[in-house]
Amino acid sequence: MKHQLKLSCQTAALAELRVFLKKTMEELRLSDIDQLQITLAVEEVCANLIIHSHNCNAQDYIQLKVKNNPGKIIFEISDQGKAFNMLDYEVPDLDQVKGEKRKGGLGIILVKKIMDEIEFESSGGTNTCRLIKWFQS
Repeated sequence: MKHQLKLSCQTAALAELRVFLKKTMEELRLSDIDQLQITLAVEEVCANLIIHSHNCNAQDYIQLKVKNNPGKIIFEISDQGKAFNMLDYEVPDLDQVKGEKRKGGLGIILVKKIMDEIEFESSGGTNTCRLIKWFQS
């Protein structure tokens, strides 16, 4: 089974993303906790792309494909924005973040904790991030 969504690069489109993910994961019969955690991870990656790679340009789009394979679900997020490889992301010192009282900068940590695998590739101007969650059969 494969589901797809073309998402405009504006933060208002994140509501559409949440509705799409809820419907898709209900069809896959994922637990409420898994649904919430996965939604958080996928939304974080998409929000970062919308804000940081596309500067909220409504003319740009992100493509999301959800693939259900035996034992795992794959969320493939593609765009043509500025590449950001979250695998190269260095985790900030949490005490420093707390001391600076800054907002943001912790979403990628959550994504890495929630998802079991993360893959990134950039080719021909298209960047693709795959978020993979494994499930017990």
